[in-house]
Amino acid sequence: MLLADMGAEVTLLERPGWTPARAFVQEDRQRVTHRGKRSLGIDLKAPGASALVLRLAARADVLIEGFRPGVMERLGLGPGPCLDRNPRLVYARMTGWGQDGPLAQAPGHDLNYAAVAGVLAAGRRRGSAPWAPPTMVGDMGGGGALLAFAVACALLEAGRSGRGQVIDAAMAEGAALLGHALFYLEGIKAANPLAGRLLDGSAPFYDVYRCRDGRWISVSALEPSFYAAFLGALGLADDPDFAAQHDRSRWPRMRRRLQAVFGGQDRAHWEARFQGTEACVAPVLDLDEAPRHPHAQARGAFLQTGGITQPAPAPRLSVTPARVRSDPPRGGAHTRVLLAEAGVEAGEIEELLRSGTVWAGA
Repeated sequence: MLLADMGAEVTLLERPGWTPARAFVQEDRQRVTHRGKRSLGIDLKAPGASALVLRLAARADVLIEGFRPGVMERLGLGPGPCLDRNPRLVYARMTGWGQDGPLAQAPGHDLNYAAVAGVLAAGRRRGSAPWAPPTMVGDMGGGGALLAFAVACALLEAGRSGRGQVIDAAMAEGAALLGHALFYLEGIKAANPLAGRLLDGSAPFYDVYRCRDGRWISVSALEPSFYAAFLGALGLADDPDFAAQHDRSRWPRMRRRLQAVFGGQDRAHWEARFQGTEACVAPVLDLDEAPRHPHAQARGAFLQTGGITQPAPAPRLSVTPARVRSDPPRGGAHTRVLLAEAGVEAGEIEELLRSGTVWAGA
């Protein structure tokens, strides 16, 4: 999706009737991650399918595969045959655990990758169960986003040297990389225990508070100037309970006071109170609220396509801005046109369709 947003022509190779999100959504074609792509229906196990994919790979800049290690090799589509056909090809492999190692063949999901990477435990509030936002740490961040970065790097090298290469992207390793600052904090805990506790919910000035209407407000007044602005907006600048920001013996009392203060008014009241201050306070918005926030609307941070409100492409490039080029396609919607673009004759296309090697959707 990130590459398609930035202008890449992305072709999905999809087997008949397969919807990876079948258990979660009624209509897989509404999946945001498929926006801007085209779909070629193909059964990779059918006779002639591998030869056809090799023809497509010969014309491609990048091939991305997400099978368990060894599957592409058994299909005759491993890096060797593909790079023999196209030495400039970037062959990108996405798995949970990597191409080798004791867990290489083990199944898993985002929660497992974040758990083994060490970052799930770091996401807990002090004394509570480990937790992380679903799919963000492993799948989308440590997985998809870092894979897109690696693809861009490999394409830059291919443009300079004419050489393609193989990318071994493991979601567990990507999750760990995204958590690099957590490992730094862990490493300095021995010398400065306080540093490791500023971001885990222990500090009352870096936490979330429930408002009178049941909604939440986030507070991250870490630096002294922001802490002073925070106290000033609440009328607590001269309160002795808050005089020593980093006196941990006062933190329980500070938290109780803040819980009572924030709990006395609705979230909208606090949004207005902190508007224009440098207190580092922001509302905790639900997913349906975020697109309506004035800042998001001013920047066009969300859009609607395919009947779904979703984040707009990011980051923003001044010369080649990203955009959503089309709604998610139905499976096999572009089979005929994509094969024709690859140089497959019309008669051969019809024979591939009759044999079941490829399929065309609506």
